[in-house]
Amino acid sequence: MEPYLTDRHEAWRAQVRAFAEATIAPVAAAYDASATFPWATVRAMADEGLFGLPWPSAWGGGDWDTFGYLLAVEELARVDASHAITVSAHTTLGTSPIVSFGTLSQRERFVPLLARGRVLAGFGLTEPGAGSDASASRTTAVRGDGGWILNGSKIFITHAGVGEVFVVTAVTDRSRGAHGITSFIVCKPNVETDEAARYGLGHAPELPFTPGVRAGKKEDKLGWRASDTRELLLENAFVPDDQVLGDIGEGFVNFLKTLDAGRIGLAALALGLAQGAFDVAFRYVQERRQFGQRLVDFQGVQFRLADMATDIQAARHLVYHAAWCKEHGRPFTKEASMAKLYATDVAMRVTTQAVQLLGGLGYSQRAPVERMMRDAKICQIGEGTNEIQRLVIARQLLRRASAAQERAATLATVA
Repeated sequence: MEPYLTDRHEAWRAQVRAFAEATIAPVAAAYDASATFPWATVRAMADEGLFGLPWPSAWGGGDWDTFGYLLAVEELARVDASHAITVSAHTTLGTSPIVSFGTLSQRERFVPLLARGRVLAGFGLTEPGAGSDASASRTTAVRGDGGWILNGSKIFITHAGVGEVFVVTAVTDRSRGAHGITSFIVCKPNVETDEAARYGLGHAPELPFTPGVRAGKKEDKLGWRASDTRELLLENAFVPDDQVLGDIGEGFVNFLKTLDAGRIGLAALALGLAQGAFDVAFRYVQERRQFGQRLVDFQGVQFRLADMATDIQAARHLVYHAAWCKEHGRPFTKEASMAKLYATDVAMRVTTQAVQLLGGLGYSQRAPVERMMRDAKICQIGEGTNEIQRLVIARQLLRRASAAQERAATLATVA
């Protein structure tokens, strides 16, 4: 058992793993090939309570701690990353800003719908000219009578088509730079209404839909193909004052806090991908025979397995340590970036090695590792590229070093 986890955590891991293997694994390849949103299994995940794990039961959540949520993401990704990101983006990016920065009225209005998985949520931050440099946002919010008028577009937004509740950022005072960005809650109807009606989730007609908010064309992606990714368009969208999220001008600070937590979630997803690919490869090399012996009997294969397993274990410690810091109220910006940087690089290395170990079979769609390799790549890009993670880590190191020097200087003066 991992030292960070209790027996309850391990039992929960086993429960989610059994669910994922029985319900998601058999259909993951088909959803990937058709690039269709998996409403049937999303309904099953909602019934399993996977969309509100870290939120209070009074709001329809699961009352789980950080680890309970991350273990679910990890185990889902072990069989399919598209399903894992559906839960992760909804929970960490879409719902958590409302929980963390919303008023009591906003939380009571939106969180029960989201925690039960009745509708999906998203996070509108990235723009055509504001990717890694999120402070360069061009989306504007102009004061109107009783609210704000938003204009702009967000790109590569998970759930932009199938979701109905979104936290978006817009510039309310360009003269203040990053401190002139504000967050808003906007709602739009799910574009896949027939599927939503068929499975009994995905649409809540009582939501305050925002005229002028709509989804763009669905992206045709390399990986995460069963996850819905589109442009989110804001065209003279009027947002009332009671849907401003947090204080005016605090949007940039608040989305940085959201991304810190989100990076642990994406790191857990990458960890699950790596573990899933390793498991497939490990089973294969024990069964496949060449030159009169099993592949696993070759020392070169054993060394490769050892490196893969060591990478995964190191990533797991980084991810769980970052989660422990968050759970215990410790600073975790650096730890989250380290976990995201390392775990996503490991996912890319391990899935690539798994394809290599399976040879021609690994390169075909007869084995899941080629899908896992495609799914791993976006992990190095999303929620802040790994180049940005290195900047965050370095700045945190320098900040802590400067603080230590100031303390030493103060102590020397006192002495």
